[in-house]
Amino acid sequence: MDRVPILKIGDILLVSIQVDMSDQTAIQLQEDLAERIVATGSHGVIIDITALDIVDSFVGRMLSTIASISKVLDAETVVVGMRPAVAITLVELGLSLNGIRTALNVERGMELIAANRGDEWDEADGDEDVETTATS
Repeated sequence: MDRVPILKIGDILLVSIQVDMSDQTAIQLQEDLAERIVATGSHGVIIDITALDIVDSFVGRMLSTIASISKVLDAETVVVGMRPAVAITLVELGLSLNGIRTALNVERGMELIAANRGDEWDEADGDEDVETTATS
C-alpha cells in the first residue's frame, strides 16, 4: 500500500499527493494526518494535488473529510495546485468542497493560513497592532 508523505513546515503540515488514491490509501492518510496534527499542534494543512490529473467524487469526498477532521483538531485546510480540468470536474460532479479553501500554489496556501491565524490572534487579543517576529 502506498503512503502519502506528510511534511512539517513551521506549524503547517504539507501533504503532497503523488499517487492514485485507493480507498485504503485515503483512509490511511486521514488517520496519519489526524495523528500528526495532534502530535505537532499544527494549525494548518496544505494538500498539494498538482500531480493529480483526475479527481473523482471519491477523492473530492476524501478532501472534504480531511478538511472536517482537521477543523475539529483546530487546523485549517487549503488545497493547492488544482488544475483547471480538475476544478471543472469537481463543479460538474456537484462537489463544492465545503470548508476547504483553495490556492494556486503552496506559497499562496501558506499565506492564506498565516493570514487566517493572524486574524484569529488579533480577535482573541483584541489588539489590531500586533507585531510578530519569526526566528529560525
